[in-house]
Amino acid sequence: MAIIYESENFLVQSAEAPLVDRNDGGHITIDPKTNISTRQQLHAKQAIELMRLTMIAGEAMEKIMKQNGVDIGRINYQENGNWSVFKPGGPTLHYHLYGRATNATIQPYGQTLHFPHKDEFPELYKTLQPLTAADVEGIRKEMEKLAGGEKYAAREWGF
Repeated sequence: MAIIYESENFLVQSAEAPLVDRNDGGHITIDPKTNISTRQQLHAKQAIELMRLTMIAGEAMEKIMKQNGVDIGRINYQENGNWSVFKPGGPTLHYHLYGRATNATIQPYGQTLHFPHKDEFPELYKTLQPLTAADVEGIRKEMEKLAGGEKYAAREWGF
């Protein structure tokens, strides 16, 4: 995964093996730097930091993907963990940001996302393209800009 942005407790990353193709809107994740299995384990500062990051990342992703030719109509934010419930370490907290392109062909706009299990249907995921280096760099720069702006200023969020 390519790291897009780093905060005190979280990493924003481009999915190397995305669940949504770049041209359908793209896929990034927000992962804690330490092992946290559920949101109930977050302390208040981490929860606020995570919410702030989802907003900054979503706003940056929408803007940059549009600039790079992918007409994002919406971002879906999801906290999953279903595929790891039976793994020895169990699920870990992470957020997915799925761009929803208005002209998507694999995951049509306006319909629910559909993710059959990777282990059962690996062929469905083999051709999905990750974000490009230009996408990642643009989102990173936009996130840095947004994080320093008035709306997302640390003082506004109690930091």
